[in-house]
Amino acid sequence: MQRYCAYQDRCHKEVRSKLLELGIYGHDLEEIMASLISDNFLNEERFAKSFARGKFRIRQWGRNRIQLELKRRDISDYCINKALQEIEEETYLRTLQAVIEKKAILLKPKEADSFKRKAKLAKFAIGKGYESTLVWKILEEF
Repeated sequence: MQRYCAYQDRCHKEVRSKLLELGIYGHDLEEIMASLISDNFLNEERFAKSFARGKFRIRQWGRNRIQLELKRRDISDYCINKALQEIEEETYLRTLQAVIEKKAILLKPKEADSFKRKAKLAKFAIGKGYESTLVWKILEEF
């Protein structure tokens, strides 16, 4: 399990599922989990930070989507807040603008109705997890 956790950061839920999959239950499972935590192979705050950085940088997810995915993995609110602080505001806004511009190029150029065009762009950006207020603010400038 140490190798499994050393390969990439894992959350407690993933490791627990893996142990159950391997047929390890009860006291043995809890003992292994405690050992991994004490040896710093398993650290939820580190996992949350690397998850947030990676999903933002590589997949260009917004804060809402990152937060939702971390909650699905049973990460504490404290760790989620720490992870979201890893994303700089200026970089976040630049990335949102780039996501919108990239999608705008892919939309049909025939879309003459600017309201429909903006609605499609907003739906896309909000679907990637960006806050609707920021999306509409950037679309107004666009």
